[in-house]
Amino acid sequence: MGASPLAGLSSPLPAGGMVAGPGLKIYIFSKHLQFLDYPGMSEAAREMGFDGIDLTVRPKGHVLPERVSIDLPMATEAMHAFGLATGLFTSKVMDATNLVDRNVLETAAGLGYDFYRTGWYKYERDREIRVSFGKFREKLSELSSLSGSLGISGSYQNHSGHYFGSSIWELDEALEGLPVGQMGCQYDIMHANIEGGKNWEIGFRLIREHINSLVLKDFKWGRMKGVWKPVPVPAGQGMVDFPGFFSLLKRYGINVPVSVHCEYDLGGAEHGSTSSVDSRKVMASLKQDLDYYRQTWESTG
Repeated sequence: MGASPLAGLSSPLPAGGMVAGPGLKIYIFSKHLQFLDYPGMSEAAREMGFDGIDLTVRPKGHVLPERVSIDLPMATEAMHAFGLATGLFTSKVMDATNLVDRNVLETAAGLGYDFYRTGWYKYERDREIRVSFGKFREKLSELSSLSGSLGISGSYQNHSGHYFGSSIWELDEALEGLPVGQMGCQYDIMHANIEGGKNWEIGFRLIREHINSLVLKDFKWGRMKGVWKPVPVPAGQGMVDFPGFFSLLKRYGINVPVSVHCEYDLGGAEHGSTSSVDSRKVMASLKQDLDYYRQTWESTG
């Protein structure tokens, strides 16, 4: 766990990576580096060329919520030691009245974090949709107020499936009236494509004023055991139109933190595995995705 992630590589990854294009500050989702300790993941992120780490502060994450007061300062110090930004983290915070959730936000805000991703609310099959929607909208409003009092911003991800917010139209309605500096959308272009198909651009234009962070990842549809499912693939090898998406970001002047997720086969690291992971394969794949995003951003008008 404490060993250098680059140890034993016959050709080390170039330090510093590519120079970031204006308006694109890229964090690596720490789930994919969970087989490393705080200094190890920080060294790896720096060597690959990421600007920062989107730290998992949640059950089974890099920082456990019940240990946030002890471990989050340690993780933050390690990232700072390697010159990484610590403005973004992923949580399971869902309830402003929950003492553990409040402590996570208070601790993170005190350490200077700017944005956190919330947990997801899920629709129950035996409850009316409008009743659930009202309940979820109320919880987001309460989290927005708490976040505002702490000086930190919440972000709700548009995750595909039976989750609240999988539809951009419902998420836009739920966020209406909430200051984006307190509660906004973590816009995930892959999940927007899965749910929106060819209509994703309409949804993007609708939600754009609520976007305060972004997720980048790619996919294609595949048939698995007789069922069609979205299959994660390396950046640029799937169905997401990144040149078109980046062009829209530039057109509307959206300059927010970007988290890179790599959910295709990484020997278990794609799922946050902490054992039997080939670190060389993981680092090479993450850097390949990062380079694709940098190059595509820089070449997009």
